Amino acid sequence: MIATELAAQVATAMQHGATLAAPEPKGINTEGVVTFFASNIAPILLAVLGIIFIGRASRGEISKVLTSSAIAIVGLAFIAGAATLFFVGDYLIDLIFS
Repeated sequence: MIATELAAQVATAMQHGATLAAPEPKGINTEGVVTFFASNIAPILLAVLGIIFIGRASRGEISKVLTSSAIAIVGLAFIAGAATLFFVGDYLIDLIFS
């Protein structure tokens, strides 16, 4: 019964000229991925770092907290620099190829 219904639907589709073509591939939404990480993952990681720093400071390890904080700030500067390079690169490509 199911096979006959399936055969009837296939025959109807063939009569109407319907073709079963695969849809065109879509690109990866990189802006959505970056937005997701910037809005969800980064604040959680910063909160975890803050809790670790507060825990160390309460135990009297101020020098370790300052060192870790400096490393975190340098890391954030590198991330900001990498994000800036995307905009600079896009501007240069538009300038050269337009």
